[in-house]
Amino acid sequence: MGSWGKLTFAQKQCVSATGKLMQNTGMVWPGARIGLAVSGGVDSFLMLKVLKIRQAIMPFPVELMVLHVNPGFDPHSHAPLVQWCQDNGISAHMETTDFGPRAHSEENRKKSPCFYCSMLRRKRLFELCRDYNLTHLAFGHNADDNVVTYFMNMTQNGRAEGISPSEPFFDGKLQVVRPTLLLDKKTVIKAARQWELPIWENTCPSNGNTKRSDIHEWLRLAWRDNRKIKNNIFNAVSRQQIDLTRKKSLDYLCSKLLSFLT
Repeated sequence: MGSWGKLTFAQKQCVSATGKLMQNTGMVWPGARIGLAVSGGVDSFLMLKVLKIRQAIMPFPVELMVLHVNPGFDPHSHAPLVQWCQDNGISAHMETTDFGPRAHSEENRKKSPCFYCSMLRRKRLFELCRDYNLTHLAFGHNADDNVVTYFMNMTQNGRAEGISPSEPFFDGKLQVVRPTLLLDKKTVIKAARQWELPIWENTCPSNGNTKRSDIHEWLRLAWRDNRKIKNNIFNAVSRQQIDLTRKKSLDYLCSKLLSFLT
Protein backbone atom coordinates (compact mmCIF):
# COMPACT_ATOMS: atom_id res chain seq x y z
CA MET A 1 0.00 0.00 0.00
CA GLY A 2 1.27 3.48 -0.84
CA SER A 3 0.02 6.88 -1.88
CA TRP A 4 -1.03 5.26 -5.17
CA GLY A 5 -3.68 3.14 -3.42
CA LYS A 6 -4.43 -0.57 -3.40
CA LEU A 7 -3.21 -2.36 -6.50
CA THR A 8 -4.97 -5.09 -8.47
CA PHE A 9 -3.16 -8.27 -9.49
CA ALA A 10 -2.41 -6.92 -12.98
CA GLN A 11 -1.17 -3.62 -11.57
CA LYS A 12 1.09 -5.40 -9.07
CA GLN A 13 2.51 -7.49 -11.92
CA CYS A 14 3.38 -4.32 -13.83
CA VAL A 15 5.04 -2.63 -10.87
CA SER A 16 6.98 -5.71 -9.70
CA ALA A 17 8.13 -6.94 -13.14
CA THR A 18 9.31 -3.44 -14.03
CA GLY A 19 11.24 -3.17 -10.79
CA LYS A 20 12.80 -6.59 -11.33
CA LEU A 21 14.03 -5.67 -14.80
CA MET A 22 15.36 -2.31 -13.66
CA GLN A 23 17.27 -3.95 -10.82
CA ASN A 24 18.63 -6.88 -12.86
CA THR A 25 20.01 -4.63 -15.59
CA GLY A 26 21.20 -1.72 -13.43
CA MET A 27 18.92 0.45 -15.54
CA VAL A 28 18.98 3.63 -13.46
CA TRP A 29 21.20 5.16 -10.80
CA PRO A 30 21.02 7.86 -8.11
CA GLY A 31 20.26 11.26 -9.58
CA ALA A 32 19.05 9.88 -12.93
CA ARG A 33 16.99 12.32 -14.98
CA ILE A 34 14.61 10.17 -17.01
CA GLY A 35 12.76 11.42 -20.06
CA LEU A 36 9.65 9.34 -20.71
CA ALA A 37 8.66 9.08 -24.38
CA VAL A 38 4.86 9.09 -24.05
CA SER A 39 2.87 8.88 -27.27
CA GLY A 40 -0.51 8.58 -25.57
CA GLY A 41 -0.94 4.92 -26.45
CA VAL A 42 -1.54 2.25 -23.82
CA ASP A 43 2.09 1.06 -23.65
CA SER A 44 3.77 4.41 -22.99
CA PHE A 45 1.00 5.67 -20.70
CA LEU A 46 1.24 2.48 -18.63
CA MET A 47 5.01 2.96 -18.41
CA LEU A 48 4.47 6.52 -17.17
CA LYS A 49 2.07 5.37 -14.44
CA VAL A 50 4.33 2.50 -13.32
CA LEU A 51 7.49 4.62 -13.20
CA LYS A 52 5.66 7.26 -11.18
CA ILE A 53 4.94 4.52 -8.62
CA ARG A 54 8.45 3.10 -8.76
CA GLN A 55 9.90 6.57 -8.27
CA ALA A 56 8.42 6.53 -4.77
CA ILE A 57 9.75 3.00 -4.09
CA MET A 58 13.35 3.46 -5.25
CA PRO A 59 15.98 3.76 -2.52
CA PHE A 60 17.52 6.76 -4.28
CA PRO A 61 16.11 9.88 -5.96
CA VAL A 62 15.37 10.05 -9.70
CA GLU A 63 13.59 12.70 -11.73
CA LEU A 64 10.88 12.05 -14.32
CA MET A 65 9.96 14.21 -17.29
CA VAL A 66 7.35 13.42 -19.94
CA LEU A 67 8.38 14.01 -23.56
CA HIS A 68 5.53 14.01 -26.08
CA VAL A 69 6.10 14.60 -29.79
CA ASN A 70 2.71 14.81 -31.48
CA PRO A 71 3.09 13.51 -35.08
CA GLY A 72 0.56 16.06 -36.34
CA PHE A 73 -2.53 14.10 -37.39
CA ASP A 74 -4.51 15.68 -34.54
CA PRO A 75 -2.73 18.70 -33.01
CA HIS A 76 -4.88 18.62 -29.87
CA SER A 77 -4.96 14.88 -29.15
CA HIS A 78 -2.50 15.14 -26.27
CA ALA A 79 -4.76 17.38 -24.14
CA PRO A 80 -5.57 14.44 -21.77
CA LEU A 81 -1.83 13.90 -21.20
CA VAL A 82 -1.37 17.58 -20.35
CA GLN A 83 -4.08 17.35 -17.72
CA TRP A 84 -2.78 14.03 -16.34
CA CYS A 85 0.73 15.42 -15.88
CA GLN A 86 -0.66 18.51 -14.13
CA ASP A 87 -2.79 16.38 -11.82
CA ASN A 88 0.14 14.08 -10.97
CA GLY A 89 2.85 16.72 -10.61
CA ILE A 90 5.07 15.56 -13.49
CA SER A 91 7.01 18.04 -15.59
CA ALA A 92 6.54 17.69 -19.33
CA HIS A 93 7.55 18.94 -22.73
CA MET A 94 4.89 18.58 -25.41
CA GLU A 95 4.99 19.79 -28.98
CA THR A 96 3.10 19.26 -32.22
CA THR A 97 5.05 18.43 -35.38
CA ASP A 98 4.32 17.62 -39.02
CA PHE A 99 6.25 14.33 -38.94
CA GLY A 100 3.23 12.10 -39.61
CA PRO A 101 1.91 13.92 -42.69
CA ARG A 102 5.46 14.27 -44.02
CA ALA A 103 6.00 10.52 -43.67
CA HIS A 104 2.92 9.93 -45.83
CA SER A 105 3.88 12.52 -48.45
CA GLU A 106 6.08 12.63 -51.55
CA GLU A 107 8.96 13.63 -49.28
CA ASN A 108 9.17 10.00 -48.20
CA ARG A 109 9.43 7.77 -51.26
CA LYS A 110 11.86 5.09 -50.08
CA LYS A 111 10.93 4.27 -46.48
CA SER A 112 7.70 3.02 -44.93
CA PRO A 113 5.65 5.84 -43.34
CA CYS A 114 6.05 4.29 -39.89
CA PHE A 115 9.82 4.02 -40.22
CA TYR A 116 10.19 7.60 -41.46
CA CYS A 117 7.88 9.12 -38.84
CA SER A 118 9.52 7.08 -36.08
CA MET A 119 12.98 8.20 -37.23
CA LEU A 120 11.98 11.88 -37.13
CA ARG A 121 10.36 11.55 -33.71
CA ARG A 122 13.32 9.62 -32.30
CA LYS A 123 15.72 12.31 -33.52
CA ARG A 124 13.60 14.98 -31.87
CA LEU A 125 13.47 13.03 -28.61
CA PHE A 126 17.27 12.79 -28.61
CA GLU A 127 17.46 16.55 -29.10
CA LEU A 128 15.09 17.14 -26.18
CA CYS A 129 17.15 14.87 -23.93
CA ARG A 130 20.20 16.94 -24.81
CA ASP A 131 18.40 20.25 -24.27
CA TYR A 132 16.99 19.22 -20.89
CA ASN A 133 20.20 17.51 -19.76
CA LEU A 134 18.48 14.14 -19.29
CA THR A 135 20.49 11.01 -18.53
CA HIS A 136 17.86 8.49 -19.70
CA LEU A 137 15.26 8.15 -22.41
CA ALA A 138 12.57 5.55 -21.61
CA PHE A 139 10.29 3.85 -24.12
CA GLY A 140 7.21 1.76 -23.29
CA HIS A 141 7.99 -1.33 -25.35
CA ASN A 142 6.58 -4.55 -23.87
CA ALA A 143 7.29 -8.29 -24.21
CA ASP A 144 5.07 -8.60 -27.28
CA ASP A 145 7.10 -5.88 -29.02
CA ASN A 146 10.29 -7.71 -28.07
CA VAL A 147 9.12 -11.03 -29.55
CA VAL A 148 7.81 -9.43 -32.74
CA THR A 149 11.06 -7.50 -33.22
CA TYR A 150 13.04 -10.70 -32.68
CA PHE A 151 11.14 -12.55 -35.42
CA MET A 152 11.19 -9.53 -37.74
CA ASN A 153 14.97 -9.40 -37.44
CA MET A 154 15.26 -13.13 -38.10
CA THR A 155 12.97 -13.18 -41.14
CA GLN A 156 14.03 -9.87 -42.71
CA ASN A 157 17.59 -9.21 -41.55
CA GLY A 158 18.96 -12.65 -40.64
CA ARG A 159 19.68 -11.55 -37.05
CA ALA A 160 18.54 -13.32 -33.89
CA GLU A 161 18.08 -10.15 -31.87
CA GLY A 162 15.21 -8.45 -30.10
CA ILE A 163 14.96 -5.16 -28.18
CA SER A 164 17.57 -4.20 -25.61
CA PRO A 165 16.22 -3.30 -22.14
CA SER A 166 19.06 -0.82 -21.62
CA GLU A 167 21.76 0.51 -23.93
CA PRO A 168 24.06 3.54 -24.02
CA PHE A 169 23.91 6.10 -26.82
CA PHE A 170 26.26 8.93 -27.77
CA ASP A 171 29.27 7.40 -26.00
CA GLY A 172 27.29 6.84 -22.81
CA LYS A 173 25.88 10.37 -22.52
CA LEU A 174 22.33 9.00 -22.81
CA GLN A 175 20.96 5.65 -21.65
CA VAL A 176 17.98 4.38 -23.66
CA VAL A 177 15.85 2.10 -21.48
CA ARG A 178 12.69 0.04 -21.80
CA PRO A 179 11.58 -0.67 -18.22
CA THR A 180 8.32 -2.47 -19.13
CA LEU A 181 9.91 -4.95 -21.53
CA LEU A 182 8.90 -7.97 -19.39
CA LEU A 183 5.18 -7.15 -19.46
CA ASP A 184 2.88 -8.90 -21.92
CA LYS A 185 0.38 -6.78 -23.83
CA LYS A 186 -2.71 -8.27 -22.17
CA THR A 187 -1.43 -7.34 -18.71
CA VAL A 188 -0.53 -3.84 -19.90
CA ILE A 189 -4.02 -3.28 -21.33
CA LYS A 190 -5.75 -4.70 -18.25
CA ALA A 191 -3.74 -2.62 -15.78
CA ALA A 192 -4.14 0.56 -17.86
CA ARG A 193 -7.93 0.11 -17.91
CA GLN A 194 -8.00 -0.48 -14.15
CA TRP A 195 -6.01 2.72 -13.60
CA GLU A 196 -8.38 4.49 -16.01
CA LEU A 197 -5.53 6.10 -17.91
CA PRO A 198 -6.78 8.68 -20.48
CA ILE A 199 -5.47 6.91 -23.58
CA TRP A 200 -6.55 8.33 -26.93
CA GLU A 201 -7.05 6.77 -30.34
CA ASN A 202 -4.17 6.45 -32.80
CA THR A 203 -5.37 8.32 -35.90
CA CYS A 204 -2.37 7.47 -38.09
CA PRO A 205 -3.61 6.14 -41.47
CA SER A 206 -0.97 3.37 -41.36
CA ASN A 207 -2.03 2.10 -37.95
CA GLY A 208 -2.43 -1.69 -38.12
CA ASN A 209 -1.15 -1.96 -41.69
CA THR A 210 2.55 -2.63 -41.18
CA LYS A 211 5.05 -5.49 -41.44
CA ARG A 212 5.09 -5.55 -37.64
CA SER A 213 1.33 -6.13 -37.57
CA ASP A 214 1.70 -9.01 -40.05
CA ILE A 215 4.40 -10.71 -37.95
CA HIS A 216 2.33 -10.29 -34.80
CA GLU A 217 -0.69 -11.92 -36.45
CA TRP A 218 1.47 -14.79 -37.71
CA LEU A 219 2.77 -15.41 -34.19
CA ARG A 220 -0.73 -15.26 -32.69
CA LEU A 221 -1.80 -18.00 -35.08
CA ALA A 222 1.23 -20.10 -34.09
CA TRP A 223 0.42 -20.10 -30.37
CA ARG A 224 -3.37 -19.71 -30.61
CA ASP A 225 -4.12 -23.24 -29.40
CA ASN A 226 -1.17 -23.71 -27.05
CA ARG A 227 -0.42 -21.17 -24.33
CA LYS A 228 2.79 -23.03 -23.47
CA ILE A 229 4.30 -22.21 -26.89
CA LYS A 230 3.70 -18.49 -26.30
CA ASN A 231 5.16 -18.60 -22.79
CA ASN A 232 8.26 -20.47 -23.98
CA ILE A 233 8.87 -18.01 -26.82
CA PHE A 234 8.42 -15.00 -24.53
CA ASN A 235 10.70 -16.44 -21.83
CA ALA A 236 13.42 -17.43 -24.32
CA VAL A 237 13.52 -14.04 -26.04
CA SER A 238 13.38 -12.12 -22.74
CA ARG A 239 16.22 -14.13 -21.19
CA GLN A 240 18.36 -13.72 -24.29
CA GLN A 241 17.91 -9.95 -24.37
CA ILE A 242 18.60 -9.53 -20.65
CA ASP A 243 21.75 -11.67 -20.86
CA LEU A 244 22.87 -9.76 -23.95
CA THR A 245 22.25 -6.45 -22.20
CA ARG A 246 24.35 -7.52 -19.21
CA LYS A 247 27.19 -8.63 -21.47
CA LYS A 248 27.13 -5.40 -23.48
CA SER A 249 27.06 -3.34 -20.28
CA LEU A 250 30.05 -5.24 -18.91
CA ASP A 251 31.97 -4.91 -22.18
CA TYR A 252 31.21 -1.18 -22.28
CA LEU A 253 32.37 -0.65 -18.69
CA CYS A 254 35.55 -2.62 -19.35
CA SER A 255 36.34 -0.57 -22.45
CA LYS A 256 35.80 2.67 -20.54
CA LEU A 257 38.05 1.43 -17.73
CA LEU A 258 40.78 0.43 -20.17
CA SER A 259 40.64 3.79 -21.92
CA PHE A 260 40.91 5.51 -18.54
CA LEU A 261 43.89 3.40 -17.44
CA THR A 262 45.75 3.89 -20.71
